[in-house]
Amino acid sequence: MKFEELNLEESVLNGLQAMNFYETTPIQELSIPLIMNGKDLMGFAQTGSGKTAAYVLPIINALSKGTYPHDAVNAVVMAPTRELALQIDQQIEGFSFYLPVSAVAVYGGTDGIAFAQQERGLRMGADIVIATPGRLLSHINMGYVDLARTSFFILDEADRMLDMGFFDAIMQIYKLLPPSCQIIMFSATMPPKIRELAKTILKEPEEVNVAISRPPDSITQSAYICHESQKLPLLIDLFKRSKPKRTLIFSSKKVKVKELADILKRKGLNAKEMHSDLDQQTRETVMREFKNGHIDILVATDVVARGIDIMDIGLIINYDIPNDCEDYVHRIGRTARGTDGSGLAITFVGIKEQSKFKEIEVFLEKEIYKIPVDTSFGNVPAYEPRKNQPKPFSGKRNFRKGDKKQRNNKR
Repeated sequence: MKFEELNLEESVLNGLQAMNFYETTPIQELSIPLIMNGKDLMGFAQTGSGKTAAYVLPIINALSKGTYPHDAVNAVVMAPTRELALQIDQQIEGFSFYLPVSAVAVYGGTDGIAFAQQERGLRMGADIVIATPGRLLSHINMGYVDLARTSFFILDEADRMLDMGFFDAIMQIYKLLPPSCQIIMFSATMPPKIRELAKTILKEPEEVNVAISRPPDSITQSAYICHESQKLPLLIDLFKRSKPKRTLIFSSKKVKVKELADILKRKGLNAKEMHSDLDQQTRETVMREFKNGHIDILVATDVVARGIDIMDIGLIINYDIPNDCEDYVHRIGRTARGTDGSGLAITFVGIKEQSKFKEIEVFLEKEIYKIPVDTSFGNVPAYEPRKNQPKPFSGKRNFRKGDKKQRNNKR
């Protein structure tokens, strides 16, 4: 379907044409008419499906008519991370180029000047506020944020926000909204906690479900079955055989991210790291350099696995197995966004990770190709996921301690 068939305002269509957007994605085709009709919406769509435009376009279309108050926060978009908030802000800026629509991004990790700018936007009333839950709640607690006239409330990547422990913050913000506020939720997965949240805050919602958590077929997926000690030699050999360009390497632990980035730089490779220990300015600088092609290899935790739209990433490397199947999908979904729509994902699978990797294969309903390892790297383990399952914890109390330690090591 073409955007011009959706009854959007001429000024909105002009912005879309300026950005070379002509045809809708499935999530946009299904969601935009429902949102324009004032329906609460629960949308399920995988990364890269175009869900940001699916809610931004009908909102700026409504705001462009000039019937909403100029001194109020008319729409609040909640995002789990600063990176996603900034990306949404940039997309809104592009889509609303020909419109008198104002937006402000509200997120942590900034200096006093940025905080003051956020405060000014919230006090004066920005049309659209894009915010992380914690930072918006901080501004609310200062006493100058009024959401009593907000007309739209959007939760983007709701599953990730709940995973990050933002449920209470979301509910505190939700309780400040008027009963008439239209609420829109988008999630990549459908765990019970998302269903429960939807029942709590949505009013007779429509549901849109588009290809949940399945990577596109254009991504070639493969894996090395190896010992943990063989991962680094295999990685270095990979880059010797093919010069890296636009490569993302993921690890679940920031300690490993720092270590890998340091080793790659010592090997003469153009690599940088991205994790939560970096301050916001550094993270933005690194991301901008990677987008502009000034960095060949970005080594990162899952902080950038979702919500970052970077074109022409040719290779994704999972140095370790992510904690769940959905994270795997979001990691490799960073590729296959270039002009030819293709991409490559390679996963290193240690002995203790085999059972997790098998879970991913079952989830994807496909067997991922195992790359033969040259004998020069030594003997490699057989792929026996049932045999190589991690030992269970001895008791319930110990399981909780281990789980907490694992969570603390993430990102």
